[in-house]
Amino acid sequence: MIAEDSTLLREGLVRLLADEGHTVTAAVGDARALLDAVAAEPPDVAVIDVRMPPTHTDEGLRAALEIRERWPGTGALVLSQYVERRYATELLTTETEGVGYLLKDRVVQVDEFLDALGRVGAGQTAFDPEVVRQLLARSRHADPLQRLTPREGEVLGRMAQGHTNAAIAAQLHVSQSAVEKYINAIFDKLELSGTTGYSRRVLAVLRYLGT
Repeated sequence: MIAEDSTLLREGLVRLLADEGHTVTAAVGDARALLDAVAAEPPDVAVIDVRMPPTHTDEGLRAALEIRERWPGTGALVLSQYVERRYATELLTTETEGVGYLLKDRVVQVDEFLDALGRVGAGQTAFDPEVVRQLLARSRHADPLQRLTPREGEVLGRMAQGHTNAAIAAQLHVSQSAVEKYINAIFDKLELSGTTGYSRRVLAVLRYLGT
């Protein structure tokens, strides 16, 4: 089955798959119609766009997750121009078979698409490396505390408790200059190096407490 709101692309995929010997049991333009079609006759694989009516945001990915939950025998191959972080991460981390995510602009050979389709249909995965890269990069950016080393995290935790550099040095049995180096590294990793007009120490503590 195909869910794609662009008529030209949808019909093009139908023709391509038919020419390659596949049977397209339904070709629809929105996620609701896709779910209804899958409920009536679950296919081997559903090829799904991310942004479709009515809101053109993440309907396709939410439909892919629902399909995998309700009809685990049906593979879900997301084909989109966008990496939608929230549901793409869920799809990547909670499903271990029969899922894929390709970026339209990066599919330069028809055989790449057909290979991914075959793998998803066989219960394997097919994720564009760029999708994985963007998800990991955004994940690190969303939680910069993950960049800290265990010792830096320990220092920041004591900063949050209100301890001075001297007190932290005594508690960790290191020199005060070592603590200062740890703190400067914390500021760098939390991207507070260029902050002016505010206490970087306070901002770092607030970031820590906010998690």
